[in-house]
Amino acid sequence: MPLNCGIVGLPNVGKSTIFNALTASKAAAANYPFCTIDPNVGIVPVPDTRMDRIVTMVKPHSIVPTTMEFVDIAGIVEGASKGEGLGNQFLSHIRQTDAILHVVRCFSDPEVIHVAGGVNPIHDIDIINTELLLADLDTVEKRLNKAEKAAKSNAATAAAKTELSTIQKLLEVLNAGKPARTADLEEPEKLVARDLFLITMKPQLYVANVDEDGIADGNEFTKLVEQRAAEEGSEVVRICGAMEAEIAQLEPAERTEFLEAAGLEEPGLNRLIHAAYRLLGLITYFTSGVQEVRAWTIKRGTKAPGAAGVIHSDFERGFIKADCYACEDLFRLGSEQAVKEAGLLRSEGKEYVVKDGDILFFKFNV
Repeated sequence: MPLNCGIVGLPNVGKSTIFNALTASKAAAANYPFCTIDPNVGIVPVPDTRMDRIVTMVKPHSIVPTTMEFVDIAGIVEGASKGEGLGNQFLSHIRQTDAILHVVRCFSDPEVIHVAGGVNPIHDIDIINTELLLADLDTVEKRLNKAEKAAKSNAATAAAKTELSTIQKLLEVLNAGKPARTADLEEPEKLVARDLFLITMKPQLYVANVDEDGIADGNEFTKLVEQRAAEEGSEVVRICGAMEAEIAQLEPAERTEFLEAAGLEEPGLNRLIHAAYRLLGLITYFTSGVQEVRAWTIKRGTKAPGAAGVIHSDFERGFIKADCYACEDLFRLGSEQAVKEAGLLRSEGKEYVVKDGDILFFKFNV
């Protein structure tokens, strides 16, 4: 599923360092603004201990995890919505993403310069959010005149009137300094808003980039970010980008040893990936057999035929039914045969809403 998260923030807050750790790639990371110009794109496996357990039990010939795409977008500066710092180019990159990971610097280090001269996470957040909001306001205002003329003409259609009502509602919230996603839109209006490709319509997650001392309990900076996020209804993930970059370069055995020494159960990047997954409203189902165990990504609320279509369009078009059981039942009982004997293997039809962790086998005919 081609869903992705854009990593944004001011220059020198740790975006590229976090991206490099996520993807174990060679995206440039340096101590000066606009080190990243063209967006770097990385495909990242979604860590899932359930899949690890299925693999241990089934012992397949091949394993295919599900993935997410992350896009490292250049640092945005004040005035980006008016073209400062190549802002228009960078903002266009954000428009192409499905969600925003807003990296906020929450550490002090005299060796890493800050574009504003000092660490102030709320000031940094306000700069980014304001620039994104102003960019959207410009987009909506440009559509207003055309929408008014279409809605007031003698031949005005219902679609034209819906577009105008959508524009008016979006302008109201944007002029109030609120993101477009907070607008109270009816279903037809949501379709209009989607076609505007507004940046602040996208879900947003804050990533508090801390030093090692701030990982467990945070610090004075993360408390400010968490307070702001709570006011907005957003989530915050704390990670130490510098440490994650070190962990990403280690071999698996060394990585486990490093985490144990640091008192951590898993890399912070795992928590970030899972949070991004939730932010996009995604869940995972599995197909399992001796030939292959594979994880598949779908939107929460997807029905069985739609889930089958992620594998191949023919599966959805010719869907008959899905044999289904929960992976937790497999773990509890020890084998698929035991699941069957317990009567927990079900045949589900077209109206079945797939659940996170389901193991499915589709039957179809085309």
